[in-house]
Amino acid sequence: MRTGCSAGGGTRLMWLRRLIESLAVYVSLALFALICLAWSVVALPMLLILPAGPGRRAGRLGILAGFRLYVWSLGWMGIYRLDLRALRGLRHGPPVVLAPNHPSLIDALMIIAHEPRVACVLKSSLMNNVLLGPGARLARYIRSSPPRQMIRESVAELARGGIVLLFPEGTRTRSAPLNDLQGSVAVIAKQAGVPIQTLIIETDSTFLSKGWPLFRRPSMPITYRMRLGPRLDPPGDVRACMRQLDECLRAGLAHAAENHRLEARGAGVRAS
Repeated sequence: MRTGCSAGGGTRLMWLRRLIESLAVYVSLALFALICLAWSVVALPMLLILPAGPGRRAGRLGILAGFRLYVWSLGWMGIYRLDLRALRGLRHGPPVVLAPNHPSLIDALMIIAHEPRVACVLKSSLMNNVLLGPGARLARYIRSSPPRQMIRESVAELARGGIVLLFPEGTRTRSAPLNDLQGSVAVIAKQAGVPIQTLIIETDSTFLSKGWPLFRRPSMPITYRMRLGPRLDPPGDVRACMRQLDECLRAGLAHAAENHRLEARGAGVRAS
């Protein structure tokens, strides 16, 4: 009898925990949408009124404040266990092209929330998004297309002393430990004459990875860590630089916990 009661109590506790975790995910998504919408309402008239320089500063500070609040809420609700201390190493440093791996939809947000000098290279669809577009345009973030304009704007941003955030995989990681890299990172760094700073992102969950359903509940808390990798000298040869970048990121991710989950998911897709 006691065993049955204990089992029943354990089941109820597990059910309650899953319910709370699911609610936390829904609340976090609603909070993100609310923060973005509120800033869009403020940013849109500022975009029409402010010149480029003041608009850039106001836009980036507004995004940093909103994203920092959101990142804090993720820890407070127990969704994430975060270690982002490595980003302090970018503070007051030289202009660099920041080249992280890209395991999750939330990666850029985490970086932008901690470094106001970051100009993110975004897909054009996001620049036109109702929630993200007005703020991104006010902050003078950079459209990923057309490529020549993207490179030109990135070089100009670096000349102002900024940091250009560009994911060299081009999209979220599909296969462990890294997708094939795109050469834009090295082209920008070469033309601007600046280093490439690698950033290693490790997580023990595939939450918000490529193909993850937005409202699916992950196991919590998710461990999420960033650490600075090697800083590569301004490139002279684009292809040689990309080979070096690929080697650095793969070496940094060689023992990442997420590799096993990506491999298992890939095996499941192939089997089906």
